[in-house]
Amino acid sequence: MSETIESLHQRMERAALALDFEEAKRCRDRIALLRGGATPDEAEQADFEGIKRQEPGAMGLGTSQQRMTPPPGWKRPPKPDPMTSGRLSRGRRRP
Repeated sequence: MSETIESLHQRMERAALALDFEEAKRCRDRIALLRGGATPDEAEQADFEGIKRQEPGAMGLGTSQQRMTPPPGWKRPPKPDPMTSGRLSRGRRRP
């Protein structure tokens, strides 16, 4: 496996020197998979299209949290009526 990582590293260096950064990125991601325990076949077949790395300007606490998107067709619930919220019958307030 070290031969595979070394050959991918050399291929990445050659691609970077040739200014083919897309190929260099693919080699870098395959090396990361191999170091993480994937087999060479799994690393070769991996799809990296949906992966996005953290952007350098967006670093800090809370910036890597995922944004929740509602399902299609979801609408916000209506806001409560301010004239009736927080009151019981006979005009007393809730504790």
